[in-house]
Amino acid sequence: MADEIGFMKMPSDFKYREVYLKGRNKHDEWDDFSIKHPPMPVSRWAKIYAPFDALAGFDEKIRTSEDEFSRLNQ
Repeated sequence: MADEIGFMKMPSDFKYREVYLKGRNKHDEWDDFSIKHPPMPVSRWAKIYAPFDALAGFDEKIRTSEDEFSRLNQ
């Protein structure tokens, strides 16, 4: 399983093979890194990224198109 990335077999010339196989860094609960960079609560993370709308107006355009389509097919 170590030679796989997700569901794919890892290519032998994969550029970051050693880094990937090394795994994630493990930190103690009270080491310097963990004190300076505590994990962000999911609720705060969601508040930061929820308002992001890469396709501004996309939902409204889809809704309008659906309404027009249903009117034409009645």
